[in-house]
Amino acid sequence: MNLLNISGSPHVHSDESTKKIMWRVNLALVPMLLCGIAFFGLNALLISIVSVVCCCLFQWLIEKYLLKVPTTVCDGSAVVTGLLLAFNVPATADMIWLIAIGALVAIGVGKMTFGGLGKNPFNPALVGRVFLLISFPVQMTTWPTVGKWFPMTLDTTSGATPLGIFKESGLSDMPSLMDAFLGHVGGSFGEVSAIAILIGAIYLLCRKVISWHIPVAFIGTAFLFSGILWLCNPEQFLNPVMTIFTGGIMLGACFMATDMVTSPMSKLAQIIFGCGCGLLTIIIRNWGAYPEGVSFAILLMNAVTPLLNRWCKPARFAC
Repeated sequence: MNLLNISGSPHVHSDESTKKIMWRVNLALVPMLLCGIAFFGLNALLISIVSVVCCCLFQWLIEKYLLKVPTTVCDGSAVVTGLLLAFNVPATADMIWLIAIGALVAIGVGKMTFGGLGKNPFNPALVGRVFLLISFPVQMTTWPTVGKWFPMTLDTTSGATPLGIFKESGLSDMPSLMDAFLGHVGGSFGEVSAIAILIGAIYLLCRKVISWHIPVAFIGTAFLFSGILWLCNPEQFLNPVMTIFTGGIMLGACFMATDMVTSPMSKLAQIIFGCGCGLLTIIIRNWGAYPEGVSFAILLMNAVTPLLNRWCKPARFAC
């Protein structure tokens, strides 16, 4: 009797699939979507719908007519890109139309140019977000003020993000820490509520969709570096707790830096990756032209991922 079956890899199988993982990520994004609608009204909902529909449509068109491959829209990855792209823009009426352009860049350039899911070196949602920020700086930096619970209106009034306030006028007009934690501050509507982000991140950790290495390294490095700066000059630099709960650090660390395709494979490489993201974020925030640096930091570290995979190879199986 032949007891050995010779076959190609993989030799370890599980019931996990790309589709299951992507839809779990989509489920984890629901708390942020609900908070965005609660604080910014119908604009947040419309932007999310337009972004998701456009991402799915562009991916289907490119796969069917350009790449001529079977469509993978139903795997949920385009929905993830659409939601994350929507979460990274202001919830203003102007963005309802511009988000379609960002979706085309995110899917067409950031993802499908390299062959689709699993082959893209950069996070597609961040590619679309940075393109919009550079191409339409006025619209991308016109922040709506946060309204009361469920302000069902398309009208918005201009406000400022906590990081923008600190960049312009220092600590005098900063919101309270509790407002920053709950989400009652200005900013991209998916990043304003730290508690909503934590709910989604805990769900992903429990389902083992992500590991703790990148989020902890990212947030820990940002906290430590900003804390050192704050201790050196508390009047010039933001305190580390407010640094973590304002801007896109929480969203970026838990949902974009942890992207399986664009982040390193080994645990050591993931820690280095997260540390690099945190360090670059604080450097750009304090000495760059923009008050926020999460998107640029993650994209820069995405470019380093192949080197980290090469330098920090996981242990091979023993012979």
